[in-house]
Amino acid sequence: MLLMTLIICFLSSILLTPMIKKLAFRLGATDRPNQRKVHAKIMPRMGGLAIFISFMIGHFIMDPFSPSHTGILLGSLVIVITGILDDMYELSAQIKLFSQIAAALIVILIGGVHVDFINLPFGGKLEFGPFSIPITILWIVGVTNAINLIDGLDGLAAGVSSIALISISGMAIVMGDVYVMTIGFILLVSTVGFLFYNFYPAKIFMGDTGALFLGYMIAVLSLLGFKGVTFISFIIPIIILGVPMTDTIFAIVRRLVNKTPLSAPDKSHLHHCFLNLGFTHRQTVLMIYAISALFGLAAFIFSLTTMWGSLLLITVILLSIELIVESVGLVGKNYRPLLNMLRGRKYVKENR
Repeated sequence: MLLMTLIICFLSSILLTPMIKKLAFRLGATDRPNQRKVHAKIMPRMGGLAIFISFMIGHFIMDPFSPSHTGILLGSLVIVITGILDDMYELSAQIKLFSQIAAALIVILIGGVHVDFINLPFGGKLEFGPFSIPITILWIVGVTNAINLIDGLDGLAAGVSSIALISISGMAIVMGDVYVMTIGFILLVSTVGFLFYNFYPAKIFMGDTGALFLGYMIAVLSLLGFKGVTFISFIIPIIILGVPMTDTIFAIVRRLVNKTPLSAPDKSHLHHCFLNLGFTHRQTVLMIYAISALFGLAAFIFSLTTMWGSLLLITVILLSIELIVESVGLVGKNYRPLLNMLRGRKYVKENR
């Protein structure tokens, strides 16, 4: 039954996307080129609506059960409506943030999804208490915007989201979580079907309709799959979402360093940095896919290692992230503390 449903969702996404493309032009949901954009012609957006409809088709066929299900669907509906309106009329950042918080509150209050505590690695428990709901809102809103921020090149957000969904669904299989596995795979095939039209050179963009929906669903599924058990399970979704989380965190750092507003757009995201280094559009997307896949693999290894092995892996991941950030200039061309330290040691060694 699941396999047939996945095939139906995949084909639905492929068939629906050209229809949504025509609808986007009729509604004026288009993306015009400017100095921040890498495309040179008017492009239809709102393609994420095809992903959402295909996902809902799969949902009605499988009718998966979870105490959180009603809250998840209602929250996703708020997110998708917000995305459609933004793709048509370009809503303000404040309105979009309000809608994301509303969707997060719906899944928390109606769906009962929130992180109450984590068991610490060397004994004891960290209770979040009254901070449980704010932390959960911060996670959902943060991941939602992280996926939205990387939606800057053809096929980038859809591909990175697909890799994250493979990782989350795979972990759900290992943990025996049928609901997260089912929803994850339905969302995955719906996204891959859309990716046929979105990969470089794209015929349609997913727009905020798709980026916000995928970000929201990935945030919620990761909470359902790994919530409130141990320190390790708390870290796993962060590793899986390594690329969008890193890009978002360093975008904040970059804006603080440059003393610009946090909501101010720029052309210094990870994909921009690779393009500035001379990589082509397609090469940049494929490299970020590869990095995302490595994060997903690291999450699997992390879940299977001992506590000391996990701490060692976290250290390696953090050092690798810092080296990549400095090498590509994600914060700025002059931000290279680790590389300068390594070069300093190399210089000293060579001149002894």
